[in-house]
Amino acid sequence: MRRFASLGLWMAVMLWLGVISGCASSGSSSGSGSSADGNGGQHADLVTSSDETDVDKRSRLRLELASAYFSQGQTGTALDEVKRALQANPNNVPAYNLRGLIYASLGEPGLADESFRRALQISPQDGDTLQNYGWTLCGLKRYPEAAVQFNAVLALPQWREPAKTLLAQGVCQARSGDLASAEKTLVHSYELDAANMTTALNLSEVLFRRGDLERAFFYIQRVNAVPEKANPETLWLALRIEKKRGHRSAMDELGQQLRSRFPGTRQAIAYERGQFDE
Repeated sequence: MRRFASLGLWMAVMLWLGVISGCASSGSSSGSGSSADGNGGQHADLVTSSDETDVDKRSRLRLELASAYFSQGQTGTALDEVKRALQANPNNVPAYNLRGLIYASLGEPGLADESFRRALQISPQDGDTLQNYGWTLCGLKRYPEAAVQFNAVLALPQWREPAKTLLAQGVCQARSGDLASAEKTLVHSYELDAANMTTALNLSEVLFRRGDLERAFFYIQRVNAVPEKANPETLWLALRIEKKRGHRSAMDELGQQLRSRFPGTRQAIAYERGQFDE
């Protein structure tokens, strides 16, 4: 499933956004405060910045630095900052989550695994950790274990981004070679968020590989119809679909777009050489 690997960078960024959002909180396992209601009972109070301890604040600021460094590719510096965040607050779940991603990017699967497991020991229902752990396991080709994590995320009643989790799961299923499950999962993701062009691209790729050319073209055409969304990969997929459909004039038009808009790319060169299976 080599062509699915080219979407790995986008997926890493997508899942990384979940970690960033978690950095806004202290990351501790402490609960919210409470106050009396009018009937003498107790109800949960909203947690605000005034509830943040000095320790939590130091840990949060270190984690924000680590997040920024990691997003810039400075993994060594990011790891140092994560360590400082955990020194300040050993229960900082987003910090363990980020540490897992960093170790995975450094080719240290054992350390990544330990980091994710530690985060889930503290907060077993942390959706960001479950999702990132699932994606990391997928990258290691531990597909059944990845499925367990994705399913755990989707089972959370208040999970805020099921469409993105389904997208990650669908891409993982496609990489494992289970195209039938991948199609079903990606269709579900698309139903929840039809505006997500990455879902449309992945679904089109799966349908193309399954021989469903009409539907494959429908989804990739939605992407290429938005000029700023079209790229060498989306045009190349559409071109290969049109070749299978026998639409020569449409092929020539897409090939011209590749050569004029993205000269020198792998896809443009493959088109010029007639290497449509590249």
